[in-house]
Amino acid sequence: MSSTLLERVWVAPDTLPTLTLKEWELVLGQARQARLIARLATHFLDRGWMSDVPDGPRRHLASALRLAERQQHEVRWEVDCLCRALRPIEGPVVLLKGAAYLMADFSTARGRLFADIDLMVPKPQIDAVEGALFAAGWICDEQDAYNQRYYREWMHEIPPLRHVQRNSYIDLHHTITPPTSRFHVDGAFLCSRVQPLNGYPGLFVLAPADMVLHSAVHLFQEGEFGHGLRDLLDLQDLLKQFSWQPKFWPSLLERAQELDLGIPLYHAIFHITRLWGNPVPEPLRTGIEAMGPSTLARLLMAWMLGLALKPDHPSCDTRWTGLARWMLYVRSHALRMPMRLVVPHLLRKAWMQRFPETKST
Repeated sequence: MSSTLLERVWVAPDTLPTLTLKEWELVLGQARQARLIARLATHFLDRGWMSDVPDGPRRHLASALRLAERQQHEVRWEVDCLCRALRPIEGPVVLLKGAAYLMADFSTARGRLFADIDLMVPKPQIDAVEGALFAAGWICDEQDAYNQRYYREWMHEIPPLRHVQRNSYIDLHHTITPPTSRFHVDGAFLCSRVQPLNGYPGLFVLAPADMVLHSAVHLFQEGEFGHGLRDLLDLQDLLKQFSWQPKFWPSLLERAQELDLGIPLYHAIFHITRLWGNPVPEPLRTGIEAMGPSTLARLLMAWMLGLALKPDHPSCDTRWTGLARWMLYVRSHALRMPMRLVVPHLLRKAWMQRFPETKST
């Protein structure tokens, strides 16, 4: 399966890509759809290549860098606000995904764009945290009774919260996968290993192995692959970040077995290897292989994900891309919910998409 122009940038990361203006147009379009345009700009900036970029594309990259810098400044401000709002809360408040990478000063945060801030707290503290956030100005806009029930009974998070003045968004989790999921993870297991965030009392990030596994299960269970390439690059960066720790790889395999997340980890490693080379130390590759699903499932998932992880851009589409994305979308819901729930849920979503003005009673 051929690589896209955008994917090739990271195949040989220290080689300056030679692109025509037409190819630049395609790369920028792919990067924008994958939410990687600021990351692409950072890649060129770090290597001193910006002067080699033609004027038009260089302006787009510079604009993306300014947007990323502004958003990251805003996220740091929001985290300060959260720290103050949640100071009375007992138990850990854990930053997840992009906010965790940024506040922990990980390399994968450079050039990252943000839509929201993800938090995780122990499930018994959800009501107290929601109340504290409400008192600090975050409200829930979700008025649909079915959607409220969907989140609060079946999902691993409550409906998104929006700040009434700043319009910032928070996703508040009590674990990293839905309770009804095939890959259900008890949030208490994660909270038992969290690590404090320097300079922010009461705030934590996941342990390294848990951070990698969260990224993997999020990518391969969510079913939305519009920025799947970005998430795969995040995984590659996290593996590089933690590989310097002497016991990281054995602990990752052990933790994947403990949390029953071996299959998402296998898929993550497979596609990182397919695009950019195998990151796993030789003695442990057999262990990763052993975590994979059946041969038929491996072949089918390799085909579907090979198409779906490409940027959602016309230049990356084949005649089978839409089918692969639809199959992965249905698969994601089947993984997250039992059939007695997923079938009426998907039927309802289809109805609401066709008749969006329908109101719940």
